[in-house]
Amino acid sequence: MIAPNLQQEISQLEANFCAALSDPTRLLILYTLHTKSFNVNDLAAELGLNQPTTSRHLKVLRERGLVTTVRAGTIITYHLSDSRLIQALDILRSVMRERLSYQANLINEISQENI
Repeated sequence: MIAPNLQQEISQLEANFCAALSDPTRLLILYTLHTKSFNVNDLAAELGLNQPTTSRHLKVLRERGLVTTVRAGTIITYHLSDSRLIQALDILRSVMRERLSYQANLINEISQENI
C-alpha cells in the first residue's frame, strides 16, 4: 500500500505532466520535435509562431521533462525527451476518435428517430 503522502505527490506530478500537454501549441511542438530537433528560432518559423511564445512553451515542456536541450556554443537545440510521448499522444487521439465516432452515431440515431 502506498502511503497517502506519496500517493498525493505522485498524483501531483502526473497532473503537472498532463498540464504541459493541455495546450494545443505545446502538442504541436512535441509532434514537430518528433520529426527532428530544432533551435527556438527555427521551431518558431516552422510553426508560424513568434520566438517569445515558442520559448515560453518550450520552457514549460523542458520543466516537465518532455523536451531536452543540447547546447553547441550559443545555439540551444530542443529534442523530444522520449519518443513514447508521441505513442501516448497517438493512443489518446485514437481514444478520442472512437469517442467522437460513438457520439456521432448517437446523434445519427436520434436524427433517424425524429424523421
